[in-house]
Amino acid sequence: MDSTTGTQKTAQNAECSGNCDSCSSTQKTSPQKGLPPKVRLDVKHVILVLSGKGGVGKSTVAVNLATALANHGKNTGLLDLDIHGPSIPKMLGIEKEHPAVLAKCIQPVMVMPNLGVMSMAFLLPDTSTPVVWRGPMKMGAIQQFLAEVNWGSLDYLVVDLPPGTGDEVLSIAQLAPNVRGAVIVTTPQDVAVLDATKAIEFIKKMDLPVIGVVENMSGMVCPHCHEVLDLFGRGGGEKAAKKFGVPFLGAIPLDPAMVASGDAGKPFITADPESPTAKAVEAVMEKVLAIAEKDA
Repeated sequence: MDSTTGTQKTAQNAECSGNCDSCSSTQKTSPQKGLPPKVRLDVKHVILVLSGKGGVGKSTVAVNLATALANHGKNTGLLDLDIHGPSIPKMLGIEKEHPAVLAKCIQPVMVMPNLGVMSMAFLLPDTSTPVVWRGPMKMGAIQQFLAEVNWGSLDYLVVDLPPGTGDEVLSIAQLAPNVRGAVIVTTPQDVAVLDATKAIEFIKKMDLPVIGVVENMSGMVCPHCHEVLDLFGRGGGEKAAKKFGVPFLGAIPLDPAMVASGDAGKPFITADPESPTAKAVEAVMEKVLAIAEKDA
């Protein structure tokens, strides 16, 4: 049986939970003055994952963080809001899936029983199709991904955002309920850290907490001796966290096997859970959990 057909049939046979805004049972929240109303969504914590610039491994961190949360029994959603360059489905091996629609609710593609995914990539005719949209259209799509997707009852919704501080970050901050804060991903180099500090300041201006900074590609695990080499330097992310008074969540070394794992559509923490890189991701996840659930 085709995997897409199987997914659609499973979703169509399920009962709608009534957790998306298009359901008749949904009660709208009161709009905030001057801002669009918050979407009704049954989620305890929304975690934004962003970076000041591209190429720092933000999506890789988001995928592995969401997978780690699901592995620890958390009901998790992963929302790919990199509308112009969606890569989450490829990294999870589900790029050929198509979400089913049931009772006017879009069903997320389930990677695990407790990990659902939604991405613009699922809605494009092929992987080379560009999305040529201005801000208002992107905000409309983000509202649909929140309000018209049957996420169910979530402990965490991890949101992978495009690089920079543009429309997508503003829209999700305004529309999503229970935004617990942002995880800022950087690499150790000064140029990347410079842009990461802009992201930190942006999140603070949005009156949202900075959960912390992750220094990705912090050294490289040698495939032969398994020692960590300072390929891109080390410590830039930690210095930025200290400078701005936000938590440092940890350093994740670059592992060539992690690149291959992403291309193969399998999260690295599942493919090689005993590697230094996978253990570093687990350590970051544990800190995110501790901060997100403190005083919750």
